[in-house]
Amino acid sequence: METRMEEDDSASELLRDRFRLSTISIAEAEANKSGMEISEPVMTCVADLAFKFTTEQLAKDLELFAQHAGRKSVNTEDVILTAHRNEHLAAILTSICNDLKAKEPQSERKRKKAPKKDDRDRGAVHIAEA
Repeated sequence: METRMEEDDSASELLRDRFRLSTISIAEAEANKSGMEISEPVMTCVADLAFKFTTEQLAKDLELFAQHAGRKSVNTEDVILTAHRNEHLAAILTSICNDLKAKEPQSERKRKKAPKKDDRDRGAVHIAEA
């Protein structure tokens, strides 16, 4: 049991480190686009804040939205819903989601089944003409 906890801690540290590196990389790229420089302590602070927000707030919101919808897993609608306070971000996420759906093969998309003719007729009441 203790090795399982150590593995979980190790995986969490790896994810945190990768997240921080990605955040720093994005911040550096955006700073370069703007012709700005960001000091290393500020960059580290931004990366830590982003990780803390993601793990403490965003993850909880996503879990609650999925749970409220009666699902056990998070989907794209939950992610878009978390961005509802930022209209620009929500629009970008919606656009990305729509692009992904358009690229998805038709056979993999979920389709609602049309009710069978027999199923539709079962609830119908037929009145004979007099």
